[in-house]
Amino acid sequence: MTSEPEESVRLQGYGEMTLRTAITTVMLLAPGERAEATIFRVRDGVRLAASEIAELASEWGIAPVAEVWSPRLAPDQHWSDIVRGMVREAPLPSLMVAFMLGVLVTRR
Repeated sequence: MTSEPEESVRLQGYGEMTLRTAITTVMLLAPGERAEATIFRVRDGVRLAASEIAELASEWGIAPVAEVWSPRLAPDQHWSDIVRGMVREAPLPSLMVAFMLGVLVTRR
């Protein structure tokens, strides 16, 4: 069955959209979530197979995202790791303000 990029489809959990948008959305999902994604054609209610979705994505040049951060897949972080990461990425003026606030709070 031929598929037009502007054909109306329903992506389960996301609503109605064009086929190209639905396939792009599916390719942005994590691999486990991508396998569970379901696309239905609006005109006849037919479900697209995962192989058909992958084939259309490759035909239209839509590549799946290799590494997607998902809260379910991320390891548990400790607060010290989180703070260390925030300090490492913060600009210097923000660090200075935070230090001064810390000094004021501890003196009271």
